[in-house]
Amino acid sequence: MSEPQLTPETADSPAKFNLVRFLLRELPYLAVLALALFGVGYMNFTGQQLNGFWEFLAIAMSVVCVLTAWPEAQERETRLKLIGTQAAHWATILATMYLVLLPTFQRLMPVPATGMVLLMVLALGAFLAGINLLSLRICFLGAAMALSVPAIAWLKQAALLLLLVGVAVVGLAIVVWPLWRKISP
Repeated sequence: MSEPQLTPETADSPAKFNLVRFLLRELPYLAVLALALFGVGYMNFTGQQLNGFWEFLAIAMSVVCVLTAWPEAQERETRLKLIGTQAAHWATILATMYLVLLPTFQRLMPVPATGMVLLMVLALGAFLAGINLLSLRICFLGAAMALSVPAIAWLKQAALLLLLVGVAVVGLAIVVWPLWRKISP
């Protein structure tokens, strides 16, 4: 049998980007972000509170933070310190969320605004946890959640404008498509 020949293409080829591996590695962060956006969207469109949902999301975020820093914490004492600091951090975030959900506080703002405030508290908690853990991924997650608050507010206000622009684009495409097909070979 002959040995495989190394060609210049195979010898110097860089490792190819594996999208599936990338998505699996980033799945916990993407899931938390998607759930947070779902929670705000649900509260905005239904007007119903999701108290248990936000508590679950804060606890899930604490688990993501611990799992992110776990490989660097090799010793038992370091791991116990990691768990303790993250438990204290996220207990504080949960307490803040609880204060926002108190009936006396709820009378001051509508339900959609409550969802935005809870998302901001969660975003702040994630960003600060990322700084504490020196994790760029968690910092980015917190920043993405924080930036989604004004984006959601803008989308809510601009929904009619976006709908009209979409209808205009579809209408223009319906008119131009037959003409373009006649012109193109």
